[in-house]
Amino acid sequence: MEHFACAVTGHRPSRFLFRYEEEHPLCQKIQAKMKHVFKWLYEEKKVRRFWVGGALGVDMWAAEQILLLRNQPTYHDMELMVALPFKGYDSKWEEKSRHRMNSILTKCDETIILSNQGGRESYLNRNRYMVDHADYVVAVYDDNKCIRSGTMQCVHYAKRKNIPLILIHPDTADIKYNPEFHLL
Repeated sequence: MEHFACAVTGHRPSRFLFRYEEEHPLCQKIQAKMKHVFKWLYEEKKVRRFWVGGALGVDMWAAEQILLLRNQPTYHDMELMVALPFKGYDSKWEEKSRHRMNSILTKCDETIILSNQGGRESYLNRNRYMVDHADYVVAVYDDNKCIRSGTMQCVHYAKRKNIPLILIHPDTADIKYNPEFHLL
């Protein structure tokens, strides 16, 4: 049986109305919508492999939701893949956040480090790598506001490659999807 892959992208906490307050109802709603979409992709589209980029915010929340799902018998064969831009990319993070990401990295199926050096290009290469290895992309992103960011570039790259895209709005958690996803 053929299985598919999904890349997940989205903003860091500073972009959200609730910032780093993960107990905020909107943050909880976004995470619940991500989990709903991951379950749907698994059940309806045979997606088994999920790529995240290892950043604070959406990447971390997505990884944690996938790990929670994978603990359930129904989703036991979900794979979590983490693509990191470069070694030490998290050196300026708080200790708590680094510990949280390290916990994810110990539980994921594979970690790929895409560069030996830092810089903007490393993040772009990481995003392109995930999209290049995906059949679907889930993005927590407002497609109507052109906020220049790595998430925007990732979404635009997926569009250029005609990869089906599911957008979860960062201010409302509403889902916007390609016509292909009318069953969602």
